[in-house]
Amino acid sequence: MVAYIQKMAVEKKRWLDEGTFRDGVALCQTIPGATAMQTAAYVGLRARGTIGAGASFIGFGLPAFLLMTTLSAVYANTHSLPVVVSAFSGLQAIIVAIVANATISFGKTSLKSWEHVLTAGLAAALFGLGVNPVIVIALAALGGLVIVRHGPLPSHARVDAPAPRHSARPLLFLLAAGALWFFLLFLLKRPLFELAALMFRIDLFAFGGGFASVPLMYHEIVGVRHWMDGPTFLNGIVLGQVTPGPIVITATFAGYCLHGLVGAVVATVSVFMPSFLMVVGFVPYFDRLRASPSFNRVIAGILCSFVGLLLAVTFHFAANVQWDILHVILAGAAFAALLLKVDILWVVVIGTSISVFALR
Repeated sequence: MVAYIQKMAVEKKRWLDEGTFRDGVALCQTIPGATAMQTAAYVGLRARGTIGAGASFIGFGLPAFLLMTTLSAVYANTHSLPVVVSAFSGLQAIIVAIVANATISFGKTSLKSWEHVLTAGLAAALFGLGVNPVIVIALAALGGLVIVRHGPLPSHARVDAPAPRHSARPLLFLLAAGALWFFLLFLLKRPLFELAALMFRIDLFAFGGGFASVPLMYHEIVGVRHWMDGPTFLNGIVLGQVTPGPIVITATFAGYCLHGLVGAVVATVSVFMPSFLMVVGFVPYFDRLRASPSFNRVIAGILCSFVGLLLAVTFHFAANVQWDILHVILAGAAFAALLLKVDILWVVVIGTSISVFALR
């Protein structure tokens, strides 16, 4: 998705030059949140200011929200049908392969030294022992500052990028609007406020992109609050993989299952709010931050921790699958296809077809 945004914004529309766009990608890869969503907001911010950022952010995320809400409604009314049970049974095994592949991808980009591997291993062990992932991330940040020798800057980042004209007024307005959003939810319906606060916190700590939200969301929704069981959460991730958006759109599914259409809206707005606020707030100061060795070591430690968290959650997901020879074959074939760079949508579509006919 980021590559497509670059082609549209740099080559076709010429809203940004290539160096400025790459600076934006560096920013979005460093701060927590859904990288593609934030990249879209960054393009809008550079091209048309804060209003442009909002327009591009909403425009990019709206199709995923509408499709995920529709799929959630269909799932709520059909999930007990035999054909649907068969499809999701196979797809749960495929999701294990997808998350395992994401762990490898994270590992290749984040684990550059024995300190990085040690941080990832400790994070996996702590999460496996039931330690809150937010505490794991905080410890990893501290560990990055203390034991990680370096946190390399993105190779495409430019130090001489022109800073946009910036005023604190739009950010203050957005912060006030966000505070009002939570205040109204608190007054109107406490369960919706709890859902919104949880989703906001998940995105706020999701360093490394949308997949980083998976361990956090799983821990809070399934492990701590028991709002849904593990297989149902896996089904939500399945649906998130067939929508044209980041995997964090699974929040829409969770919101719909818990509180219907209103819950879907509340969960979606809340889970994407930190991503947008951080793009608007961090752009003017990012060059200064990325020049700080301490900042880069902290970010390196956090990203390493997500390798460990994803590894641990892969085993958690696997424990929710009813394994037999067909499920093992499906997961193995999906994993091999992903390693060979087959588009994830084709993996899900073909896996669905096989599941429907082979797992009845």
